[in-house]
Amino acid sequence: MELDTRIENGHRTIEGWDRVFSAITAEPRRQLVVSLLDAPADQSVPLPESAINPNVPGDPDEIRQELYHRHLPMLADKGFIEWENDPFVASRGPKFEEVAIVFEALYSVADDIPESLILGCQRLEKEQQPGFKENV
Repeated sequence: MELDTRIENGHRTIEGWDRVFSAITAEPRRQLVVSLLDAPADQSVPLPESAINPNVPGDPDEIRQELYHRHLPMLADKGFIEWENDPFVASRGPKFEEVAIVFEALYSVADDIPESLILGCQRLEKEQQPGFKENV
């Protein structure tokens, strides 16, 4: 492989990971990705409910505004989701798997994640329960 090709591939990979990690820097976006991951692949999820952390419920109207103006456009621009305003729903985008893999990887090693990152996260708490992984 030529050096130029390796460098080009390296830049593309770095940009891909930067897209993924910037997409999951906000809780509503993480919650939405998890909700879509838990839903059947061809099904949309209702908003704002699917972007609200059940352990830290916020004002649905405020979250709706944040989703509409900030979070949904960002995720859609990256190809991770598609969304509609009426009804207010989101579904998996063409590049959803690029962001979903982060959560799938975390779930697969939930037993090894420090407790400080588990407590208060319902899904990771469930992943640590005996028998949960076999039922998913």
